[in-house]
Amino acid sequence: MQTQDYQALDRAHHLHPFTDFKALGEEGSRVVTHAEGVYIHDSEGNRILDGMAGLWCVNLGYGRRELVEAATAQLEQLPYYNSFFKTTHPPAVRLAERLCHLAPAHINHVFFTGSGSEANDTVLRMVRRYWALKGRPDKQWVIGRENGYHGSTVAGMSLGGMAPMHGQGGPCVPGIAHIRQPYWFGEGQAMSPEAFGRACAAALEDKILELGEDKVAAFIAEPVQGAGGAIMPPESYWPAVKAVLAKYDILLVADEVICGFGRLGEWFGSQHYGLEPDLMPIAKGLSSGYLPIGGVLVGDRVAETLVEEGGEFFHGFTYSGHPVCAAVALRNLELLEAEGVVDRVREDLGPYLAERWASLADHPIVGEARSLGLMGALELVVDKTSGQRFDKSLGAGNLCRDLCFENGLVMRSVGDTMIIAPPLVIRREDIDELVELARRALDETARRLMHAPHRQEEPTA
Repeated sequence: MQTQDYQALDRAHHLHPFTDFKALGEEGSRVVTHAEGVYIHDSEGNRILDGMAGLWCVNLGYGRRELVEAATAQLEQLPYYNSFFKTTHPPAVRLAERLCHLAPAHINHVFFTGSGSEANDTVLRMVRRYWALKGRPDKQWVIGRENGYHGSTVAGMSLGGMAPMHGQGGPCVPGIAHIRQPYWFGEGQAMSPEAFGRACAAALEDKILELGEDKVAAFIAEPVQGAGGAIMPPESYWPAVKAVLAKYDILLVADEVICGFGRLGEWFGSQHYGLEPDLMPIAKGLSSGYLPIGGVLVGDRVAETLVEEGGEFFHGFTYSGHPVCAAVALRNLELLEAEGVVDRVREDLGPYLAERWASLADHPIVGEARSLGLMGALELVVDKTSGQRFDKSLGAGNLCRDLCFENGLVMRSVGDTMIIAPPLVIRREDIDELVELARRALDETARRLMHAPHRQEEPTA
């Protein structure tokens, strides 16, 4: 089959996630056929550096035979069995033990799911069940952040703070509120980053008092906002948030779906920021994306209450702890540990990316270049001094994204923020190539936008 044959069948039968179906049908899908290391290949013979690790998940890179072999061996021995009805199997048991070994010391239990969205559905159920068992059933409210992302199921969408999703999702799950995000470049430049971080934490306390401290069950947030635009909070933010939660006895849910398994140079983003979350949703890098699996790492105070006082917890999934997925995830964690991948991100690759990525800050249409570990963002602006954005009608971010693809690089756009999160096995020479390809795309983006008739919008407040 040729590219156009795949595109025709795709157009006729396949509804893609987060996609304008009509527009994609008119343009035609890119057909990815194979991959190795940090590169994907399409049906037209193009080799493309995958600056997004698939969808934040292919941490060990493509083509790892060890993971294929782990899946094959498990398929031959026990391809499936459930974990309902007082039953377990070795892959789930061994993976649970390994995860709790890697997690912060106060986390010693895991509930398996099939994805990050399912993990956050589980979080909502678990948080409310915990407080009911503690004799405080009125503690129902969960506070999230505007522009936070916690999945696209009804509960995940509700916990997240993305307005377009809420607009299409019908009534959200009740008892969920949102506060401002710690996005200094986009929303806080009128004050110092430190002051802005404290102000965002103060917004959490204000919302708790508004809802009633005896009514708030948990605060959910990503250590670094991923899908929202690789937003790294000011250093003042998380210490202030921790103090607020401790003051009012409110659970912390740290969504580790993107930050977990080495992305920030620690096993979990919570460790980078010194957090001690009560619940940690996980997925993506858990299996390096080779098979779908997720879960919730559960802190001792929640787990002990559920175990000792809870009776039956009426929640679970057909594929919770699927044996093949669990076997691949376990082998993935073994390889990450044996090869020192997380340490290398922290000590070598993360700092090197930071140095090379920062060199893009001098580009005429880049207002900020930021990174942490192997995650980075570029803010596209028409005026570097004021931070003024391009007119939205120009679609600057989407234009830059498409030009990246044309030049051999996957870089994602979130509005006019360009983001990367490459595989953790990327090499220094690959980072050099990534930065050079990004600069080339920025040059062409600038050339096209600067000739547009209506090119800027009002400055962001």
